[in-house]
Amino acid sequence: MFVIGTAGHVDHGKSTLVRAITGIDPDRLQEEKDRGMTIDLGFAWFSLPGGQEISIVDVPGHEKFVNNMLAGVGGIDLAMLVVAADEGVMPQTREHLAILDLLKVPGGLVAISKTDLVDDEWLDLVKMDIYELTEGTVLEGSGVYPVSAEKGTGLEALTDAIDEMFTISVNRSDSGRPRLPVDRVFTVAGFGTVVTGTLLDGSLNSGQEIEMTPSGQKGRIRGLQTHKKKENVVHPGTRVAANISGIDQDHITRGEVLTVPGWLRPSEAFDVRLHVLDEAPNELSHNMFVTLHTGSGEGIARLRLLENDKAEPGFSYWAQLKPENPTPVVRGDYFVIRSNMTTLGGGVVVDTHAKRHRRKHVPTIKRLESLESDSTVDILLSTLESSGGSPLDSADIAEKSGVALTELHSELASLEEKDLIVDIGGGLYYSSLTLETTSTSIVSWLSEYHEKFPLRMGAKREELRSRLSLPNNPYNHLLTFLTNREVIEGDSSVVRLYGYRPSLKPPQEKVVKFFLAKLGENPYSPPTNLEIEEEIVSFITEQGLVVRVGDGIVFTSSAYSHMLEVIRQHIDERGEITVGDVRDIFGTSRKYALALMDYMDHQQITRRVGDSRILR
Repeated sequence: MFVIGTAGHVDHGKSTLVRAITGIDPDRLQEEKDRGMTIDLGFAWFSLPGGQEISIVDVPGHEKFVNNMLAGVGGIDLAMLVVAADEGVMPQTREHLAILDLLKVPGGLVAISKTDLVDDEWLDLVKMDIYELTEGTVLEGSGVYPVSAEKGTGLEALTDAIDEMFTISVNRSDSGRPRLPVDRVFTVAGFGTVVTGTLLDGSLNSGQEIEMTPSGQKGRIRGLQTHKKKENVVHPGTRVAANISGIDQDHITRGEVLTVPGWLRPSEAFDVRLHVLDEAPNELSHNMFVTLHTGSGEGIARLRLLENDKAEPGFSYWAQLKPENPTPVVRGDYFVIRSNMTTLGGGVVVDTHAKRHRRKHVPTIKRLESLESDSTVDILLSTLESSGGSPLDSADIAEKSGVALTELHSELASLEEKDLIVDIGGGLYYSSLTLETTSTSIVSWLSEYHEKFPLRMGAKREELRSRLSLPNNPYNHLLTFLTNREVIEGDSSVVRLYGYRPSLKPPQEKVVKFFLAKLGENPYSPPTNLEIEEEIVSFITEQGLVVRVGDGIVFTSSAYSHMLEVIRQHIDERGEITVGDVRDIFGTSRKYALALMDYMDHQQITRRVGDSRILR
């Protein structure tokens, strides 16, 4: 199924022509009927001679309602530009065509309406204007068809031309990620909330769980209709009415996107290739506010120019759009920006979740150029290399790159086979370049750490994770991967370079020998005023030569083991032991006895009950 969108100046007969072709009046509102002018989007459908069903989105032509026009043409397959024969090309003819061009509508044709009001000579002049107008646009070379909705002349030739165009058209691909930009929401008595839109990128099923984005509301599809016919499944490129449960009509607005949960995250900033229209009244400025139109939505956004301070009419630029409210976009989506009821330009989204960039930064521009490339390999590598040093899973890669999941897995397998990317475990991917950079950074930092703290077994795992700014799951997979590659090693608390073992230098060995001798002179009341570096004490503690039980209180391992054995035996015989008992048994002071028992409590060897300890 395909969708046609009308375009053209106000009162050029778009709705009348749609009614003549389909037999359906697209003007839904009473105000439209009273004023004889389309205000909001209208919808109709008909069957072509070849049997293909076609949807039509009829748009308003008045300059005040260009925003409504933009809400309807985002998902169309073919544009039908309507030019009245008696007036010819007018301001909104040009503006609507510029919008179709910015949105890269796949194809189209031109209908010259009201031909019954002019003679052949005048009609030829209008045709010449149209050929000149469409030159260099998406409608260049399109057929021009004179019609009269009142007389019925030319309608058969027009529908035959539409039939021929769609006969050679390719159906939209199904990426498995359905998006229905909502262009209308209403309530049907006995059924509840209904939303309509043109389905993009995937299929929807009756009974399916859905999510509205950016609001995040979840519901379920109760029923689906296309052209007032009930459907169990609807496919991409279809005009759809979805009856949904779980969400009230008042909580849905035009511009939201109906999709399946878990993949379409609204963007707070996205990078774009921006083209400024030749007809833009002024150059665009960095950080100016614009009205952003994408999908069926409209909102205010800040325009950040990445290459220049100004963007001149007729030229293209790299830019970033930061909407006031998070906006759901997908790589490859087209957009339009306007200001003061004037269309300024538009372009294509290349990175959906962008960080704030340094302006006039050559590497940033090169990365964006790579993302703009049609090469899937370039796009995937650029996506992975711009992840900020964090590995990505397939869902993240698909979202950021715009590559369909159905295509993604085979592409990832191919890239992995060519050693361009690496799966580090858990389905997490690095580009080989990013992994090498990350690994080199880790090795360099650990080398500096070992040099600074030569007697430590390694750096705290959490300290390294913090430096890499990685969440726990990818961080753990990265460490496991590098451990298997014999780059690093460690345990649950520390990480070090593979094969690193701390050792004492000869002068330090003398200090340790003296220290242990002094502790052994009075093993149960060891001196606490011996001058020795903290790093050395920590090292011999990790080596098992001493046990530190409290601030400044260190026992030799042999003394500690003996005290532990005696205390366990005492509790076995008497059921408990007090700090006083420990003091008396070992002929020490309360300071040492209390520190020892507190340490044993902490080690979960004993447990305090009142003034006594028992074995755990």
